[in-house]
Amino acid sequence: MEEIQGELWTPESLKADFKKLGIKPDMTVIMHSSMKSLGGYVAGGPVAVILAIEECVGESGTLVMPTHTGDLSDPEHWRYPPVRESWWQPLRDSMPAFSADLTPCRGMGIINESFRKQNGVVRSGHPQVSFAAWGAKKESITANHSLAYSLSEHSPIARLYEEEGWVLLLGVGHNRNTSLHLAEYRAQYVGKSEMTNHAPILEEGVRKWAGFQDIDFNSDDFEQLGEAFERDTGEVRRGTVGHAAALLMPVKELVDYAVGWMERNRGHKGEHDD
Repeated sequence: MEEIQGELWTPESLKADFKKLGIKPDMTVIMHSSMKSLGGYVAGGPVAVILAIEECVGESGTLVMPTHTGDLSDPEHWRYPPVRESWWQPLRDSMPAFSADLTPCRGMGIINESFRKQNGVVRSGHPQVSFAAWGAKKESITANHSLAYSLSEHSPIARLYEEEGWVLLLGVGHNRNTSLHLAEYRAQYVGKSEMTNHAPILEEGVRKWAGFQDIDFNSDDFEQLGEAFERDTGEVRRGTVGHAAALLMPVKELVDYAVGWMERNRGHKGEHDD
């Protein structure tokens, strides 16, 4: 049997990389990540990544991760994969309600799924776009997450904006940057529309198939937006953690810039003018 190839990353080496990027004590950081992007061999796997960044922000800092559950939704709209129409109503009737303790993430990666189960981590109560948090401000960031307009002013993203937190993209692109959705609510642009989402929730201990309003999110231009933000503001810090490309940027400046960018670029034919 061949031995494991590549470089060895330890919690201490990852911690050094995070520090070099600019992660400091007292920071409030939302991290979007890809474990695979680190390359090599990580001693301790996702646990090592989590502990390394938690040690960097310290007990006075706060670490946040998205723990979304897009599968708790109307099966009529499922596309990856779709399900037969005869299943739609049985799924609506039987799908278990969201439980912050029990419901796993979907498509968030092993780091996020491990993080949400860590002792001391709390999770917001939204059935589709919850967030988990650890540290000094975990309660205030995850509290009172509204069902309708799920990433707007009554969401953990808005609390991160108020706290002047930071976005860390670890091995992923701007298209994974959930904070940009806050700008979608605040910006006024042609073609902005609303939709009704559905999910199973618990209401006074009783399971309910609930409908709630939201905007129709569009992340198709997030990569262009992120590149323009970096170019125009110089606010993005670049580095590597393991072999993963890492980008660190301030939430407030990012969202404020994104509002203006969307108002200039969305709803027009042709290429984005950046």
